[in-house]
Amino acid sequence: MAAPTQSEIDLLAAAPVPAGKLLINGQWLEGEAGETQVLSPINGQVLTTTATASQADVARAVAAARASFESGLWSRMAPAGRKAVLHRLADLIEKNSLELAVLGVRDNGTDIGMALKAEPGSAAGTFRYYAEAIDKVYGEIAPTADSILALIHREPVGVVAAIVPWNFPLMIGAWKIAPALAAGNSVVLKPAETASLTLLKLAELALEAGVPPGVFNVVTGPGRVTGEALALSMDVDVMVFTGSGPTGRRLLEYAARSNLKRCYLELGGKSPNVVFADAPDLAAAAKAAATAIFRNAGQVCVAGSRLLVEASVHDEFVSLLAASAAKMPVGNPLSLATQIGAVNSETQLLGNLGFVADAVKDGGKIVLGGRRALVETGGYYMEPTVVTGVRPEHRLYREEVFGPVLAVTPFADEAEAVRLANASDFGLAAGVWTANLGRAHRMVRGIRAGVVHVNTYGGADNSVPLGGVKQSGNGHDKSLHALDKYTDLKTAWIQL
Repeated sequence: MAAPTQSEIDLLAAAPVPAGKLLINGQWLEGEAGETQVLSPINGQVLTTTATASQADVARAVAAARASFESGLWSRMAPAGRKAVLHRLADLIEKNSLELAVLGVRDNGTDIGMALKAEPGSAAGTFRYYAEAIDKVYGEIAPTADSILALIHREPVGVVAAIVPWNFPLMIGAWKIAPALAAGNSVVLKPAETASLTLLKLAELALEAGVPPGVFNVVTGPGRVTGEALALSMDVDVMVFTGSGPTGRRLLEYAARSNLKRCYLELGGKSPNVVFADAPDLAAAAKAAATAIFRNAGQVCVAGSRLLVEASVHDEFVSLLAASAAKMPVGNPLSLATQIGAVNSETQLLGNLGFVADAVKDGGKIVLGGRRALVETGGYYMEPTVVTGVRPEHRLYREEVFGPVLAVTPFADEAEAVRLANASDFGLAAGVWTANLGRAHRMVRGIRAGVVHVNTYGGADNSVPLGGVKQSGNGHDKSLHALDKYTDLKTAWIQL
């Protein structure tokens, strides 16, 4: 689509937002538990309401998914048929991309420039990727005795429950929904309480595209009710989740208490961004490091939130980074001029500020920011914040903030850089800046992370997997490897 104008954005931003309902078996329903107010992080005002699902509502959604799966209408449809439907859905996402982006910004505070690319733009691409892939994924013939034909089939797992976070609901939702549907499964989706609106719109578009009733269901509500009911369900075969570690642990407990459903968890990170003195261009690296932590107000799973800088260039690099970050305006996320939008909620904002206060008490020095911004708007904004002198023992070094807060720590040599990079319970992503090819490869091998960027940060597309190690979780989103979560292998051992 052509780049939108500010007036087009403002027109959509002024439109009332209808109350959200549950989608169960192709029908839009009220929630048995009432409704929940949606507060916009832009101004702290009520934007609309969403339906609050009860445990019985969740059970109905799971039953609808099971019935649709067992009917075979979708699960046994030829892959080319599912492919056509998913392409139509991608077309509809693109057609409605500006509406989706603006709706999402009003709901979760992402700046509109990033939202356009990372939300509907990315989601449409993801649905197209798996639409094109699914009729090219083959079974296998195993080499065995001449008298035996051994076939390995890939089959859909059944009912998939997907719980997605509030930072990029459309993008991350598509990473889970698209391969699950492409493989022939039925899905029950639970969006985050503070970012449900674009996924409800996606469900509306899915029905329009021809996804059969019951194949894609959406239940909204608090995790302690809706998410728990999905995790304890005896009829959910696979659960996929992106979110916090404590919630991931509870989901594993619920899986053990119910039917031992497989749980694939992406649990965030505390990603190190390692800058050596021989980086090809320190100024470019500083600008990229600022973007790596401050875009979307730091609310990015792979954000480069720990900056490790070789001691000989530490002060110079921090100065360059602070100067770059200072040029990233914090403002109304619906403005095309804004580069750093709102924090998702007041609770999240206060938590971010608490991390900074604790770091200062522990000897850290605020080089930039550290305060709430735009208080007069009533919204939830924070200055991009750089804290130097952060010791590896401090919680700002070790725990995920999920906000625009960067912890900076110097290192002496390559061995210390690897040690400091790995001094975390997380292992989702990392970055390395060096002109030394051998060092780059050693760092890729040495850092325990699912993704290691070299002389760049971010931007990996659907051709490669995203997944973490250690307490960043298990399983992978994106790429053909994601299909492993949504398919079972079945062996046919045939005597000839």
